[in-house]
Amino acid sequence: MRILFRLKAAVLAVGALLLAATPAHAEWRRAESANFIIYSQGSETSLRRQARTLELYDYILRARMGLPVDEPPARKLPIYLVGGRSGLREIRPDLPAHVAGFYGPTTEGIFATAIRDQDMDFLLHEYFHHFSFQHGSAGNLPAWLVEGMAEYFMTAEVRDNVIRIGDYNQNRAEWLMGASWIPLADLLGKQMGELRSGSSRETYYPVAWLMTHWFMSDETRRAQLGAYIRAVQEGGDPIRAMEEATGLTLNQLRSRLQSYMRGSLQISVYEVTRAEPEITITRLPPSADDLLLLGQRLKVGVANDQRAATAALVRQRAARHPDDPFALLQLGHAELHFGDPVAGEAVLTRLLDREPENVEALQLMASRYMSLSRDEGEDQTRRLIQAQSYLRRAYAADPEQYYTLYMLAQVREAARDYPTENDLLTWQLAYERAPQLPGIRLGFAAAMMHAEKFDEAVALLGPLANAPHGGGAADTARTLLERAEARQPPLSWAEIDAAQDAAARPPEREPADPSVPPPGDEDAGGEDGA
Repeated sequence: MRILFRLKAAVLAVGALLLAATPAHAEWRRAESANFIIYSQGSETSLRRQARTLELYDYILRARMGLPVDEPPARKLPIYLVGGRSGLREIRPDLPAHVAGFYGPTTEGIFATAIRDQDMDFLLHEYFHHFSFQHGSAGNLPAWLVEGMAEYFMTAEVRDNVIRIGDYNQNRAEWLMGASWIPLADLLGKQMGELRSGSSRETYYPVAWLMTHWFMSDETRRAQLGAYIRAVQEGGDPIRAMEEATGLTLNQLRSRLQSYMRGSLQISVYEVTRAEPEITITRLPPSADDLLLLGQRLKVGVANDQRAATAALVRQRAARHPDDPFALLQLGHAELHFGDPVAGEAVLTRLLDREPENVEALQLMASRYMSLSRDEGEDQTRRLIQAQSYLRRAYAADPEQYYTLYMLAQVREAARDYPTENDLLTWQLAYERAPQLPGIRLGFAAAMMHAEKFDEAVALLGPLANAPHGGGAADTARTLLERAEARQPPLSWAEIDAAQDAAARPPEREPADPSVPPPGDEDAGGEDGA
């Protein structure tokens, strides 16, 4: 089982998969299981197989981390499986050419998208992150280990009732064998966003995987990893903590890793004896063919110069389905946020006349009045009361929607008595349902700081402040974290609102795509100077 020589069949077949065209009017199907809602235009057999694989992956993650294996999730993760990169670009037109999928924790929807019938490594990597935030298992782990664990578990192979964990991704292996490694000092001490482009940046994931695998494959090394994590969490220097925990300099550690990758990998094999996961498959209406993916684009958002074109495209497609509720929802959304807001209100009002408990329509109307409350010359109190009216209706229709709870908490931020215990409870409920969303984490932490519950705020902010890819939300989390640790009040509400708005924008991080082409003839193993 040597890294250099093994090729997976999925890699050999990827060219054929990329050339496969999506049928012009293939029927969309929806598979719902205990933890997922999966949309696909593929066959029912393929969809059922992918849903089963994801359910067993969730099961093994719970089992490995000592979590209840049958506890229902706070929210099922929607996944959109598309026929090719044109499907990905239907949601995110600016997506780089090499990307095979993405995960989007956006304000209006937390979901993943991937090319169906390809290697599932990318999807499993991103689900590991989603799962870790949901169950708090990411904690304040060092950034490289957060990614290394996702890389380690993403190679899980499900065959019938057997799950294998610990294999390697062929592309990652080729980077390890053919490129100069990221210096271990940079891997341990820098965020992904701090690294310049080039082979050192591209080997961040492969080296993080290799070092994680090296630690996980031996009981003594697992204990050393635990000592390193504790030292870093207590404020220790990450390089010194690693050297003290392992008894190795970074150069010696790199040599150990190079030797390890040329040997045999330890694979953990699990046989699953539980009942088969229940999977229900339904067909979506014809309007989904035109608007399902485009509706996700509305949730992710687009660049300013694409807003008018996006609204026009939705109008064109929705016109083919004039009385379809799903088409009306997408049209109202597009007008409200990208086109004519007054027209959007009219469309959504028409939809709510037909479906008074349409939660997404109620949320959109609430967002409209929250937006108006920020406009100069508007009666803020009246607009917020209007927003609250729609949110109460949405909550009555479905009390589990995190977006409803998020907005209910936000409309109270300007109140003189904020935050009350009820406000903190609202934030808590929103956070429990969507801990992956930076805006909720920032807003909840700020409310805790205003209530002088600084320890709770520190616990909330740590994982976001330590996010491997950094970004504006992580920067704001680090600022708030410093203030919380110093027992100081948070930023001004204007600054927090700006941070929440920034956190709601399309993610800047490049997805952890295992298909990034490997290098050619570079030498492996750079210098660490330690």
